[in-house]
Amino acid sequence: MLADSGGLLRREDALAVLHHDVLDRAVWSGRLVQVYPRVYVDPGLASDPGTLVRAAVAYAGGMAAVSHVTGLALWRLPVPATGPVHLTTWPSRHLRGTPGLVVHRRERFTLAPPDVLWRSGCPVVRLERCVVDSWPLLDGDARRAPVIQAVVPRMTRPGRMRVALDAVPRLGGRRHLANLIDLLDAGCRSELELWGYVVVFRGLGLRWQVPMRIDGRKCYLDLYDEVGRVNFELDGRKYHSGVVDRERDLRRDAALAAMGITVVRFTHDRLVREPGAVRDQAAAILAARRRLVA
Repeated sequence: MLADSGGLLRREDALAVLHHDVLDRAVWSGRLVQVYPRVYVDPGLASDPGTLVRAAVAYAGGMAAVSHVTGLALWRLPVPATGPVHLTTWPSRHLRGTPGLVVHRRERFTLAPPDVLWRSGCPVVRLERCVVDSWPLLDGDARRAPVIQAVVPRMTRPGRMRVALDAVPRLGGRRHLANLIDLLDAGCRSELELWGYVVVFRGLGLRWQVPMRIDGRKCYLDLYDEVGRVNFELDGRKYHSGVVDRERDLRRDAALAAMGITVVRFTHDRLVREPGAVRDQAAAILAARRRLVA
């Protein structure tokens, strides 16, 4: 029965074919591990996150969906590896939390689209609501990362995030999430760009993440001034530190130069350590370029 069900078993399903003494002896002997009330798993899977999520769904018995931080994991967004499983249901259901499982209740919640979709064989709350609901449960970079990573590959859009946020007026830290959504809507796509927008480049009249076709491919310019035809690139360590990265950047810069666009690159270290100097230099470059085309 465990093999047929992927390593987990509900008590009612087992008792349909087994005497309760057989099941109880399996639990007492350690051949089964109870992870939630009336839900058992193979001992080798008792700490497996995916199995625990499926076990929580089995415990809910069709009355809840995976949500919050656990939902973000099913949407393949970056979240801490540890923590309880989160489910969301509606107030009238008498589903209770238990060690390792948190049950949330939401008015007018339904286990159907658009509230709930299916991911990895489990009902999961839609991405935007998972992001919003998880915001008070995380800290620092861990709380911003899912928001950024949901928008960057276009899994969602800032406008949809804003609609989900509007549905939770009493959210803890709401103002900070709203500000982050605004920055993503302005074109920021990484922690470095968020830093650059707020500390260095705000107010200089630049456009963020401007689409541009280069050598037949669609690319995005970090910051672009259409008047002076200058492109500022913020080179983070993740995508601009290797030899291959450097070669790619040089090829793109040459292609932009052939189009009459000057590229100026600022490294992560300089942006963080010398924000004032970078801003002054960017402003001077903009002024010079704009004079040339006047």
